[in-house]
Amino acid sequence: MLRDFPTSFWRDAASDETVRPLDHDVTTEVVVVGAGIVGVQTALQLAERGKQVVLVEAARFATGTTGYTTAKVSAQHGIVYTELVKSIGEAKARLYYEANMEALRFLEKQVETLNIDCDLERQYAYLYTLSSSSSATLLEEEEAAYHQLGIDGGDATSEVNRLLPYAVKKATVMRDQLQFHPVKYLQGLMKRFRELGGTLHEMTRVTGIEYGTPNRLETNTGHAIEAQDVVVATHFPFNDFKGLYFAKMEVERSYVVSAEVDEFPEGMFISVDKPSRSIRHVKLENGKKMAMFGGENHVTGHKQETVACYEALGEFGMRHFGAETFSYHWSAQDLITLDKVPYIGRMTADTPHVYVATGFSKWGMSQGIVAACLITDLITKRQNRYEELYDPTRSKWKLADAARFMKTNADVAKEFVKGKLKPSHKQVGDLGLDEGAIVNHDGEHVAAYRDPDGNVSMVGTACTHMGCTVSWNEAERSWDCPCHGSRFKPNGEVIEGPAVKPLSRKK
Repeated sequence: MLRDFPTSFWRDAASDETVRPLDHDVTTEVVVVGAGIVGVQTALQLAERGKQVVLVEAARFATGTTGYTTAKVSAQHGIVYTELVKSIGEAKARLYYEANMEALRFLEKQVETLNIDCDLERQYAYLYTLSSSSSATLLEEEEAAYHQLGIDGGDATSEVNRLLPYAVKKATVMRDQLQFHPVKYLQGLMKRFRELGGTLHEMTRVTGIEYGTPNRLETNTGHAIEAQDVVVATHFPFNDFKGLYFAKMEVERSYVVSAEVDEFPEGMFISVDKPSRSIRHVKLENGKKMAMFGGENHVTGHKQETVACYEALGEFGMRHFGAETFSYHWSAQDLITLDKVPYIGRMTADTPHVYVATGFSKWGMSQGIVAACLITDLITKRQNRYEELYDPTRSKWKLADAARFMKTNADVAKEFVKGKLKPSHKQVGDLGLDEGAIVNHDGEHVAAYRDPDGNVSMVGTACTHMGCTVSWNEAERSWDCPCHGSRFKPNGEVIEGPAVKPLSRKK
């Protein structure tokens, strides 16, 4: 059913052009770390305001989370407004909605102004439940929150029953949301950024920062960048010990499969049942539609049989939408904050020129634009009415936030201990082709992988972030950390942080 290796539909539009890594020391006004939607958008806006900006990316441009999203740009973030009204109050919950809707309208205007061909179109966003009475009650409460906050939406049960090929018990709509092609969009932004004199360096991972005036960033190329202002747009902050960000977020993976179909309903759909299902489509040049089915969320590193996640989504697409050949499948990583509101702004009170954007809780396309606009305003000393809402240093926790903090860190401690005590009876010789596992080798546990040609690579089992024991991800062929979500290639190279150093090589 699936390709041998996960491949994103969006990445097919990526250019083969390579940009040289950083090969000399640099001094600039602003350095932006991470070339996803937050980094590229921030870099462009700062360049438009006359700032000298250097943008660095650890891998290739648009290969991070932005290239592996479902690319919904929406203010409907699941059942969230009921919770926000209770946790942060009506006024801030309304601000949250307005910030995201402002981002949508900003996106539409920007695409038109820069003439970016990125398949942008308006769609209604629907939440629905198939049978659960408790989920139906949650949707009714969410609709009441919509009414309270002045959100354009409400009941859509009969509407969704006309659209979907199966019956739903209850559905809610938020109107005039967006979907687009994220890689084509970033290509348009990057073109404009470089026209304005901006500089991009790919294959340049920032490995450390020395705070000061200016700040000094060390990279894996052996060269440094000095800048007055630093924007950390690396999804999970590479310098997460500053402000203890590793202790304030949960890390989840989710999955997508896609297939060409003749017919598919208009709209973007998310079920609020367990397991959840996310559904959308892309119009293709051949007149067909590329249907995308997402879901199967789980905490990163806590599930090894990840192929089963793709298989479950494929079965759903075949059964309900007649999908046959799945051309693409991919997964993404999501960071969820304690109160479901991202951390956007000054990283800590004592580093006023270091900015962070993280914890988008699966909605990085809209909130990434919110982040870029807010951080740009902060750096250029303009007022932004969303500064307090997203302030990363906010400290007035509610009881639920404290409980979530305790659970998150208790789970991390449990995984740390479990990884150290878990016995391994497997030997290197027991590995099949294209198989990875923790094995016993020369009296120690090592992370070993045998590739399809029979070659074996062995690396240390301790994540270089905080020492938790990694686990094998069979679908992505990666070593994933169950504590904070760092991921590594079979040879130990970092795929995504917070880790910045590779796993140790074993002979």
